[in-house]
Amino acid sequence: MNGVRLVMAREPLPAGRKVFLAGPTPDASAPVPSWRPEALALITAQWTGPEPLTVLSPESRDGIRADRYEHQVDWETDARAAADAILFWIPRDMKRLPGMTTNVEFGLDASSGRAVLGCPPDCPNPERNRYLIYVAHRHGVPVRETLTGAVAESLALVAATDSPVVR
Repeated sequence: MNGVRLVMAREPLPAGRKVFLAGPTPDASAPVPSWRPEALALITAQWTGPEPLTVLSPESRDGIRADRYEHQVDWETDARAAADAILFWIPRDMKRLPGMTTNVEFGLDASSGRAVLGCPPDCPNPERNRYLIYVAHRHGVPVRETLTGAVAESLALVAATDSPVVR
């Protein structure tokens, strides 16, 4: 195994295999712990590929936010397009992690063949994920109820790719 590296929002996208961590990002106005460090730890523990894997996170390194909203949106769009797998983890909480942007991103990526949808049934508002789960089934997107399962499915997608996505 050659390891896992983390690339955060607006940092250059490297060549090689990549997985994007899509889903609600904690907001400074309603701070909650991010789910992404746990996802990164699971990916690091599970990745056994012959080459390094880059994990793309839309969260800002050291909390330094984009100068302009468009810079963040453009980076996220480019990063999702460059990823071999897009792991959508949606622990829906309409008060603290609503994920409205995530809904749009999932809609854009559901038919890509690179998406995995993770929706924990014990999140505060699981009924708000019902439509996404339905869309996922219509497009053949794997759906998992645990972060461990969603990570495993995402890494299987990356491993099944003949060569990394080049975009």
